[in-house]
Amino acid sequence: MAPTVFITGASHGIGKATALMFARKGYDLVLTARQIDSLESAAEEIQSVTNATPLTVSCDVTEPSQVNAAVEKALEHYGNIDILVNNAGIYASGPVEQFSLRDWSQVIDINLWGYIHTINALLPHFLERRSGSIINLSSIGGKVATPYLVPYCTTKFAVTGLTEALQAELKPKGIHVCGIYPNLIKSDFLDRAIFRGQDEEDTKNRREQLNSVVKTPVVEKPEDVANAIWDAVKNQRSEVLVGSANFSQAVYRLFPGALQWVSRQALKNKDK
Repeated sequence: MAPTVFITGASHGIGKATALMFARKGYDLVLTARQIDSLESAAEEIQSVTNATPLTVSCDVTEPSQVNAAVEKALEHYGNIDILVNNAGIYASGPVEQFSLRDWSQVIDINLWGYIHTINALLPHFLERRSGSIINLSSIGGKVATPYLVPYCTTKFAVTGLTEALQAELKPKGIHVCGIYPNLIKSDFLDRAIFRGQDEEDTKNRREQLNSVVKTPVVEKPEDVANAIWDAVKNQRSEVLVGSANFSQAVYRLFPGALQWVSRQALKNKDK
């Protein structure tokens, strides 16, 4: 029987690239995302190049009842789940005072509660088997405090803490936990991102600014993150920094004030 991987946010970007990676390694796939049309399109693409037949489940990770139903459906279909890849997330950028409480709730619900919901649903299965891997997609924003990304960094630092605390508790119980820390990734995450500014022009400029950065050749691709996830599973790593994230963390450790100043100048736009 092939091992099974359960991936959230699997219809695009990192999630789809990760699904392709594991399909090529012979894994059975459970792919979840909110939009079933884009999810099934991703599944068809994966099947066309790997002959895998993924199980697709429409699931909003902010709704625990939907997460529980997705896990139950996956277990009924495959019998076991070996790996959870928590990937569904949302990016948010702008002056902190411009974010409403509704914005904060949206970012926290997806980036943090979404991970907690899937872990809570799958953990009894992993504990019963005394095996399994939990892979949490964090970000370099979960290690490097960055101005104008306050809601986003808040959730990613929380994911880092969640991951490290889970490692400390679950390793003796046979469960592997790993955090993945990429920098910006060349994907379509901007389509779902939240941008806030001092006015409409500032908000538009922030989106265009990041879009220009993402298009530069040095920015990593979703496939780079998928490779990091596979490395984490294969070698039972506790954390993997992806590409340029290693440089960002090294500079932050040596010159935290300088890096924050550079980030502030680059991201402040109209903010005084």
